[in-house]
Amino acid sequence: MTDLELIITMLGEATTTKITQDRASQGVIELKKDAKDGGAVAGRTRKDIESQTGIEVISKENFLPHISKKRVQKSTR
Repeated sequence: MTDLELIITMLGEATTTKITQDRASQGVIELKKDAKDGGAVAGRTRKDIESQTGIEVISKENFLPHISKKRVQKSTR
């Protein structure tokens, strides 16, 4: 995840929080609408950046480095 992806994700989350507070939403149905509306703001922003720069914002990078997990073998007794 690039810095720009992270920023757009944060924009979507912050927008969703603000929408929820302003609407005083409660319950799954209202909160789901708020989440869709906040995500739509982030989506439009991403598309606008891509149209202005000509470069895709979404990448296959991970923001955090990949940490390999060691497998623990089960003992057979």
